[in-house]
Amino acid sequence: MLDHRAFRVFSGTSNPRLTEKIAQHLNIPLGKVRISRFKSGEIYVHYEESIRGTDVFLVQSFSHPINEHLVELLVMVDAAKRASARTITAVIPYYGYARQEKKDAPREPISAKMVADILTTVGVHRIVTIDLHAPAIQGFFNIPVDHLTALDKICDYLMSKRIDKPVIVSPDAGRAKTAEKLAAAMGAPFAIMIKSRPAHNQAKITHIVGEVEGRTPIIIEDMIDTGGTIINVVEGLREKGANPAYICATHAVFSDNAIERLEHPWIQEVVITDTLPISDAVSDRFVVLSVADLLAKGIHLIEEGGSISSLFRIQKV
Repeated sequence: MLDHRAFRVFSGTSNPRLTEKIAQHLNIPLGKVRISRFKSGEIYVHYEESIRGTDVFLVQSFSHPINEHLVELLVMVDAAKRASARTITAVIPYYGYARQEKKDAPREPISAKMVADILTTVGVHRIVTIDLHAPAIQGFFNIPVDHLTALDKICDYLMSKRIDKPVIVSPDAGRAKTAEKLAAAMGAPFAIMIKSRPAHNQAKITHIVGEVEGRTPIIIEDMIDTGGTIINVVEGLREKGANPAYICATHAVFSDNAIERLEHPWIQEVVITDTLPISDAVSDRFVVLSVADLLAKGIHLIEEGGSISSLFRIQKV
């Protein structure tokens, strides 16, 4: 059994509900921390219990407003370091800036690397995250990165639905490997959408590779932002004779009017997780799977020792 006195789990303000669930799964009290803002907007953090010699886990998703939550995490890390924490692990269920992981044009930043450098410099010893937009981002860190995945949870839910004639659809070439793994786990065929991006948050479907006519598409993504790309994919599949689709994504960023867009008549369900806070006002079409137990198991393995890969089934397919 874990000795909760040897480690503490603290929540930032981005997703406190998820952190509470993690603490419940670990059967420990949530760490006491006070986070506030000065009138000028500056962030203040005070740990209201001793963390000297303690392994500290700071849970903070980079949800909207992303820059506020990033700086808040940095201040939490600095406060923990100055309070003599033994180790500091940043548990970042959704790693923002991940889509800026390479240069597509001259004079662009690689912001995912910049964020990694900042986190390391301020004093983070380890990162725990889920379904990075690009797995290569792990290489941006010179500290350990435990990269978890929600794919098993999504697969188990889909299998319980007993979907007739499913076809796993990757909305672009970048998701092809994930779609192939899910297809193998479910014993289903898969298809790939070929698209171009004329601008940020815009996509145009040009080709579909694979047979979708008369089948039920299961579209697998790492995140849903504005929902525009998803709707384009759904419409493209509809034109090819596919049935109404299931949409699956780990991270529900849901910018602008994404929720309204996803209330599309050709979408049966939107399956997401709680790496980011989800409004209670969403309709029954949205199915939210919790990753709290997955993150709790990851924290347990870090404290007790063991292989993080033991948490994943589909990776072995």
